Amino acid sequence: MNIFRFAGDMTHLMSILILLLKIYATKSCAVGISLKTQELYALVFLTRYLDQFTDYVSLYNSVMKVVFIASSLAIVWCMRRHPLVRKSYDKDLDTFRHQYVLLACFVLALLLHEIFTFQEVFWAFSIYLEAVAILPQLVLLQRSGNVDNLTGQYVLFLGAYRGLYIINWIYRYFTEDHFTRWIACVSGLVQTALYADFFYYYYLSWKTNTKLKLPA
Repeated sequence: MNIFRFAGDMTHLMSILILLLKIYATKSCAVGISLKTQELYALVFLTRYLDQFTDYVSLYNSVMKVVFIASSLAIVWCMRRHPLVRKSYDKDLDTFRHQYVLLACFVLALLLHEIFTFQEVFWAFSIYLEAVAILPQLVLLQRSGNVDNLTGQYVLFLGAYRGLYIINWIYRYFTEDHFTRWIACVSGLVQTALYADFFYYYYLSWKTNTKLKLPA
């Protein structure tokens, strides 16, 4: 494992910890947290890590898989079942039709995959889904206008994680023989591009020391 992948994993973990901190500290998911994005991410991890009990790579790899699955399910549970948190969820703003994204990603996985096996098709599905899972979150932030600090940092770290993974893939392409994860590379570029607008307004907010706002 190279330093870029490790940094990407830690950045990804940091984004989840920030979101959990926001929810547990405030007992609220108000001010821009999309349940639909969290559900999509939970499905990403559940379908990507089907090999958790069949293919052992390393202790680090196994632990990180469990952490990502457990944390994503915990966030969804809080937003749906916690007596205080669920009352703060704004359904009226979180209206992105994510069912169409799920269907499109599944069809794409059936058509474009590296090996036509159950596990590989669902791996491809998880990669395609992760590329667009942030869309409900970004749409919600645009509709709400103002973005609080923790929510902004959560999205920022998610984008940084994907950027670091792109560097990781470039590094692996030049240092490993037969590196062929082209699905992950292309999907990662798409996912990073979706963050471009958010990064721009986050930079403006930081530069001018003003509250982050996204144009509706």
